[in-house]
Amino acid sequence: MNRRPQSREDKGAPKWMVTFSDLMTLILVFFIMLFSMSVVDANKFRAIAESFQDRAVFDGFPSVIPFENPSDNAEVNDDTDESPDPFEETTDPFEAYIDEDEEKMNQELDNLMDDVNEFLEVNELTEEISASRDDRGVVLVLQEQALFESAAAEIIPDAYPFLDKVGTLLDTIPNMVKVEGHTDSRPISTAQFPSNWELSGARASSIIRYLVDSESLAPERFLAVGYGDTRPVVPNTTVDNLQQNRRIVIVISDPNYGDEDLY
Repeated sequence: MNRRPQSREDKGAPKWMVTFSDLMTLILVFFIMLFSMSVVDANKFRAIAESFQDRAVFDGFPSVIPFENPSDNAEVNDDTDESPDPFEETTDPFEAYIDEDEEKMNQELDNLMDDVNEFLEVNELTEEISASRDDRGVVLVLQEQALFESAAAEIIPDAYPFLDKVGTLLDTIPNMVKVEGHTDSRPISTAQFPSNWELSGARASSIIRYLVDSESLAPERFLAVGYGDTRPVVPNTTVDNLQQNRRIVIVISDPNYGDEDLY
């Protein structure tokens, strides 16, 4: 009678355990390698910290680790000190021309200021019209009685000589001109001017229209603004103060001030 041979069991760990052990060993070696790479050298770290404390970071681009040959280090530092600073400011080749143009424009504004003051003195208008210089340019302040009838925006003939002089002077310079209309706090309500806003704006526009037409000036140089009674120079408490607040302000702008600052 034939007997079936009995199965023979292999001794030791299963075969898959060999592969698993190799895999675990490789993973362990990998993490050991990562740990060794992450260890900070205390000496190098101390040298870096001292370099940040003792000198500027970009001062000659110094090395935080000393050279093996000190003489080589000295040569590098000497060459660095002698090299030009790439961020050093250089002279603008157009600066001289810009300064010359600005000086010429300022001189023209000074001449304009002198001409206006002379005209005011000769024609005895210093009480009605004043001129000054500020950071905006030449500022002319004209009282209402020198330009308009009360509650009206039509220029009176007595104002033509002065406005002609202003137009002649504006024709010689390209400056922007802002004309401001101001009123006192007394309300107005007519078909033509429902409020002081309309009256002040109409007066400013009348001045610009006269200057443009009399000297054929470019309209785009002018800006008309009506402030109504929102910007009084004195409190509206007396008759004299009310008169001072009713005024036209002509600002002949300084080119350095900027057109956007006229608003």
